[in-house]
Amino acid sequence: MLVLNKPAGLPVHRGPAGGASLEDWLPTLQRNKRHLPQFAHRLDTDTAGCLTLGRTKPALAALGALFAAGQAEKTYWAVMLGQPPAESGLLDAPLRKISTARAGWRMEAHPEGQPARTRWRVLGRGEGLTWLEFRPATGRTHQLRVHATLLGGPLLGDPLYGQRAAGGHSPVPGGLALLARALRLPLDPVRQAVAPVPEAMQDALRRCGWRGDVATPTSS
Repeated sequence: MLVLNKPAGLPVHRGPAGGASLEDWLPTLQRNKRHLPQFAHRLDTDTAGCLTLGRTKPALAALGALFAAGQAEKTYWAVMLGQPPAESGLLDAPLRKISTARAGWRMEAHPEGQPARTRWRVLGRGEGLTWLEFRPATGRTHQLRVHATLLGGPLLGDPLYGQRAAGGHSPVPGGLALLARALRLPLDPVRQAVAPVPEAMQDALRRCGWRGDVATPTSS
């Protein structure tokens, strides 16, 4: 298996309009294996951080089973415009896809949607921003982005789910302030990976109390 630190702005799969994607790099990552490595899960184009690939068919099947069963422990860091009503909690809000000719498609919270559950906690606050840790129990498209709006505000740099100049804040230069920070896979032995904080997120995190990766809070 491989765990990559995906940059924000790079799609995982090729889109109909063409352009660069991580699929372009699969031959480079093959490394003398018989087949190209394949993605065991997905990250949105605008999300940076830990992305896992299987290098063989048995490895890909094993990884796929872990993700499908919810046994892969995923931890995300995000910066939100706004203040959650508490310090931690479990948000249970089903999501469904909607589409209009004018605005295109997006996800919305709706009782008839697919189950979507996110554990969250506040890691820091400052200047109208909140540094959040997300631990999704499900993997719906744009789940964390929509759930953030239900907690109190959109993620910084999110143009789709309510990015606005609240309090004079401007979008993150590198895009969405969402990082797939850590991944833990209950294999034998256990495999773990931690992604560094992208430069584009660092200023916003510092305003919320982050002091660099040497002294960051860890999950219990």
